[in-house]
Amino acid sequence: MRFLRFRVLFGWILSLTLASSLTARALPKARPEEVGFSAERLARLTSTFESYVSEGKLPGSVVLVARRGKIAYLQAFGRRDREANAPMPDNAIFRIASQTKALASVGVMMLQEQGKLLIADPVGKYLPEFEKTTVAVAQPGGGYDVVEAKRPITIRDLLTHTAGIGYGEGVARDRWQAAKIQGWYFADRDEPVGATVSRMAALPFDAQPGERFVYGYATDILGALVEKVSGQSLADFLDQSFFHPLAMEDTCFYLPPSKADRLAVVYSATKSGKLERAVDPGLGVGQGAYLKGPRKSFSAGAGILSTAMDYARFLQMMLNGGELEGKRLLSRKTVELMTVDHLVDKKISDGVGFGLGFSVVKDLGARGVPGSLGEFGWGGAYHSSYWVDPQKQLVVVYFTQLIPAGNVDDHGKLRALIYQALED
Repeated sequence: MRFLRFRVLFGWILSLTLASSLTARALPKARPEEVGFSAERLARLTSTFESYVSEGKLPGSVVLVARRGKIAYLQAFGRRDREANAPMPDNAIFRIASQTKALASVGVMMLQEQGKLLIADPVGKYLPEFEKTTVAVAQPGGGYDVVEAKRPITIRDLLTHTAGIGYGEGVARDRWQAAKIQGWYFADRDEPVGATVSRMAALPFDAQPGERFVYGYATDILGALVEKVSGQSLADFLDQSFFHPLAMEDTCFYLPPSKADRLAVVYSATKSGKLERAVDPGLGVGQGAYLKGPRKSFSAGAGILSTAMDYARFLQMMLNGGELEGKRLLSRKTVELMTVDHLVDKKISDGVGFGLGFSVVKDLGARGVPGSLGEFGWGGAYHSSYWVDPQKQLVVVYFTQLIPAGNVDDHGKLRALIYQALED
């Protein structure tokens, strides 16, 4: 009897300890006024996003706003699964698609800090199939020629999306289609990412290295490079060197079955404006293969699942100059290099350039929306978004699952309503 009581007591103490450790993994919370926000004005954000759900424009979402290292606003809206009437929890797990790119880019910079590569190195130094590549050049009368690349592609080219590599939809799309390499989705592939990337190297790319910003498979190639240099799968490398130290326990490439009831369902906006449960058109962009797929391909470009809290911890680490809660993952100078514009005479949109894995605001007036110079961020295909504003010590994570999104204006409203609530 005494032994039974001891087991019960020990189990109770253990459960409290585990609960405490899980709570400790969250960024600390603060009243909005403690970190320079107006709670009254932040309420406008709540009412607006509640209306998106009630009007059927969004199925559900999670919004997290942190300032000076503390969470001022964390709210879940709508339903994780509309058909099951399951509410959206604030720890819902989302497919973050291209928000994976920033995580993988940090992995590359970690390898540089470990002395295992330089981002100025040619990719072919580590992946020999990339020593010599080709480019498809469109002809005025139709068709295209295939010419040799003028120089080798570098790791920095991949980080800045100036390697000239799209998503297989360029002028040589027929060859990419024949190779069965098109689109950003990899979770249904029954081969390691290195094998896909190796076949990719033989196909004609869309532009000469360094010529212009071309968004596509560059970060997936970085993932294969990380595997080659580290000797680990991309999943193991990121988990051991990055996710585990940052306590990003819900960030992964494929979902454990025990967490299936937290995965947000994907919806699509129809032409009539109504939402319907997304179907898989053959490219995995519906509900996807994150639970029951082959679990072989780790896409550095678009493969990761995460929560708003996990991703906010990552962004807070970047805002802190590479450190969080006494654990340093990157040097301050590496973070600085990653979050300045590298495109120089190019741009991706008005007032916006690109660093090493992040977009960077370089002209606030040209961009024309609230924010700050030096702000960095990006988004994902499922309509998610994030940004970090170093001037205002601000981290914003916005997760939803909507593809295609239609003409909903939630991204613009989110930004406007956060900045109007700032009081200093």
